Amino acid sequence: MKALVDGGPGNKSWETVALPDLVDDRDAIVRVDAVTICGTDLHILKGDVPEVQPGQILGHEAVGTVVEVGTAVSGITVGSRVLVSCISGCGRCRYCRKGSYGQCVNGGGWILGHLINGTQAEFVRVPFADTSLYPLPDAVSDESALMLADIVPTAYEVGVLNGTVSPADTVAIVGAGPIGLASIMTAHLFSPARVIAIDLAPSRLEAAKHFGADVALLADEDPERAVMELTEGLGADVVIEAVGTPDTFELCTRLVRPGGHVANVGVHGKPATLHLETLWIKNVTITTGLVDTYSTSTLLQMLASGQLDTAKFITHRFHLHEMMEAYSVFADASSTGALKVALTRD
Repeated sequence: MKALVDGGPGNKSWETVALPDLVDDRDAIVRVDAVTICGTDLHILKGDVPEVQPGQILGHEAVGTVVEVGTAVSGITVGSRVLVSCISGCGRCRYCRKGSYGQCVNGGGWILGHLINGTQAEFVRVPFADTSLYPLPDAVSDESALMLADIVPTAYEVGVLNGTVSPADTVAIVGAGPIGLASIMTAHLFSPARVIAIDLAPSRLEAAKHFGADVALLADEDPERAVMELTEGLGADVVIEAVGTPDTFELCTRLVRPGGHVANVGVHGKPATLHLETLWIKNVTITTGLVDTYSTSTLLQMLASGQLDTAKFITHRFHLHEMMEAYSVFADASSTGALKVALTRD
C-alpha cells in the first residue's frame, strides 16, 4: 500500500510500505476512505515531537471501512463505516475508566501517527478497536465526520470546556486556524456575550467571522488594548491559546481578566515564560491538556441532528495519491487560504 512516511525533520515521502497486520486480538484493520492533515503533523515534521521516529507513517484522523477485526473486538464488525479517533483508549485502566483516554497507561492515548503507524495511508491498524472506533450514522458524511477525529473534540474539551466558557462571557481566541475556528464554533454552544478572534492573517480572521467571531483583531495591531477597551479594562473571561508559540501563550496571559481562565490548546515546541510575578495576584487559572475524546459520541449526535456544521472546515480536496500536494497546500495556509484538507480514496 501507499503511505506518508516521516523521514526526519523536514523530510517526508509518499511511498510503498507493507500492509498492516493484526497484532493484538483487540485490533482492527481499517481501509482509509477519507483522511486529513493536522497542524500537529507539521509540528512533527519540524522536529517538535521527538518521540516520532523516522520511518513512521503519519496521521491520526480518518474515516474508513473495517476490513478485519481481532477475535476480542465487539461492537465493530467487518464492513462497518467508522470514525478513527486521534485517541486510542484501552477502556480498562484508571484513566480510561474516568474518561481520560488521552492518558491511557495500557498502550493507548495519542499513538496513531505518533508512537505507531498512523492514518495517512491506504489502510491502518487501530488498537483497542471497540473503544477507539465510532460507527457512523448514514446521515453523517465522511467529510463532516472527519472533523470529529481531532480538531472539534480538541477545541471543545481542551479549549471550551477546560476554559469553562459560560453565558455572557467574553471569550478571546488567539489563533484562527482550524483549532481556533473549532473553538469559536463550540464556544457558541454556551452563549457567550462575545467571541474575539486574534490572528496575524486577514484571511483567517475573515474565516473566523464566518465561524461566528463577533470581533476580529490583527495580532500585530495591539490586540491587548482592543480587548481591554471591549471589556472596560478587565480583560477576557476566557482566553484560548490555539497556536502553540511562546509569544501567543504570553499574550493570552495578558488578555485574561482577574479570576479568568487561560486554556492552552496549542502544541508547543519551545519553552514559554510564565510570568508569575504578575499572574500570582490575579487568581488566574491556566489549564493544559491532550484531548481525551470523551465528547466524541455527543458531538456525533449533534452533527447528525444538524446542531453542528463541520464540513465547512474543508477548503481543499484531494485524492490520497495527491498527499504531497495536499501537504504543500496545507503548510502554506497563509497563501492558499487552507483551513482543513480532505483526501479521499482514489
